[in-house]
Amino acid sequence: MVSLNIFRTVGSFRMLPLASRLVTSRPAAFKAIACPAKCLVVGLPTDTWSSNTTLRTFGTCSFSTVTSVGSYSTCNVQMNCWKCKELLDKSPTFFCSSCKVVQPPNEGVSFFSIMDCEDTFALDTHKLQKRYLQLQRSLHPDNFSQKSAEEQEYSEHQSALVNKAYNTLLKPLSRGLYMLELKGMRIDDGTDSGADPEFLLELMEINEALERARTPEEADKISQDTKWKLKGLTVKIDGALRAGELQAAKALLAQMKYFSNIEEKVKEKLSGFM
Repeated sequence: MVSLNIFRTVGSFRMLPLASRLVTSRPAAFKAIACPAKCLVVGLPTDTWSSNTTLRTFGTCSFSTVTSVGSYSTCNVQMNCWKCKELLDKSPTFFCSSCKVVQPPNEGVSFFSIMDCEDTFALDTHKLQKRYLQLQRSLHPDNFSQKSAEEQEYSEHQSALVNKAYNTLLKPLSRGLYMLELKGMRIDDGTDSGADPEFLLELMEINEALERARTPEEADKISQDTKWKLKGLTVKIDGALRAGELQAAKALLAQMKYFSNIEEKVKEKLSGFM
């Protein structure tokens, strides 16, 4: 087993990207692991990499319990306040508990962590909205117009990241796609050549019915049917993700994507009657 002797970090937190050097007792191939805080990059010998490896580093950031999940890696990162250098004991941290200044955003942290939500498809959207309003009240750039240039910049970036996290997690489709993306899976745009022909025929019939709709009542009937289908898909997707059935969740999310497009078309149709 190769021993891990010394990590040397070069530069400071605000000079990204930083470099680190791993000294080993013999030559080995290295696997790069990026710290979510983007404060340094770690080189690990691939022949000693395991699913749960603990490292010690020196400098502005320390890694503990680095864990590989598929093609991803996560770590509990400890960082210091950019201004007073006080240790920040959690991630994400929006404000230093000591000097109270706003901190740089950590874009490597999941949206669920940013919004303090359970990492689940069936999350509490009321709690999500409450968290969003709380963060925006404290992070909005208007609050920092008289502060330093660094604080103004960090507040803008933090506020934008919170907006992105909120909008992604608010709707079931974008939330589900994001959860698959965290696991290295994506749904490509365009027609799914592998989709069930009967499902594609159903979509074609719904679109044709929407084209023929001449009254708000006819369009609203299609709207209600679409919402009912989306509600049913939400339940199925939640079950698939909880069971770890990612391929099934991916197929169901592809269907949700089609019905979400129909829902938008129905809204446009209804607005045309006004």
